[in-house]
Amino acid sequence: MTAPTWHYENFDPTGSAIGYRVTRKLDEVQSPFQKIEIFETTDWGNLMLIDGAVMLTTRDNFLYHEMMSHPALFTHADPKRVVIIGGGDCGTLREVLKHPGVESAVQCDIDEQVTRMAEKWFAELCESNADPRAQLLFDDGVAYMANCAAGSVDVVIVDSTDPVGPAEGLFNKAFYESCFRALKDDGILVQQSESPLALLGLIKEMRAEMAKAGFGVFKTLPFPQPCYPTGWWSCTLARKPGADAAFGFREDAARGKAFPTRYYSAGVHRGALATPPFVAEALGG
Repeated sequence: MTAPTWHYENFDPTGSAIGYRVTRKLDEVQSPFQKIEIFETTDWGNLMLIDGAVMLTTRDNFLYHEMMSHPALFTHADPKRVVIIGGGDCGTLREVLKHPGVESAVQCDIDEQVTRMAEKWFAELCESNADPRAQLLFDDGVAYMANCAAGSVDVVIVDSTDPVGPAEGLFNKAFYESCFRALKDDGILVQQSESPLALLGLIKEMRAEMAKAGFGVFKTLPFPQPCYPTGWWSCTLARKPGADAAFGFREDAARGKAFPTRYYSAGVHRGALATPPFVAEALGG
């Protein structure tokens, strides 16, 4: 490109679009699963697209990665073993490994090329990949969870793309049953759950499938995410019936954490637990 131009992503379900002023295409690869493109923007750093859909930008990815990891890890009493399904850009892995009590973190993403492109163009997200507690697998996350030993995991984080293509199998009862079986009695499942403004139906369906798999209590936490449709996103936490304290979190530990975050804090966490009335009405809390 010789002059800045605009890249737009149209999102039919919300009747809206998002655009970025881009200066050039930096890279492109067609993996066996999807097309991955990297663009340079004028104001948002690098931009990653997968099959034409915005995945992340340098400027705002910290919102998503921090909210996908820290609320669950500070809700669990003592998380030691974490499994991340998806998350190939490695940003969630980086945030998980900020917790010194975590003894192992397995990241299982089906597409190795997402990680290779992140290492090249979003190196800051991959700075913990060499941590001895980290294990990067490039395999089918559905199969990985199905083969996990029962009661062996404290937190499962489903850091997936939208429920289409390679991620479609991560939004149904069979997958959630595998997660339920792998989690300890006090374990937590957390999954990215799309826009609470425009896609409440999908969130409701997701929670219903989790309930069919045995999960008994749920909490959907909203957070800002400018690069995703509507600019407002969410993660949904699920626990087994009777889990102590449900979604109360270790607020003192969150307030006194010894590592930096740019968005997450104890106050932000507490605020995210205050479900907006229209969301509570639709989801039942």
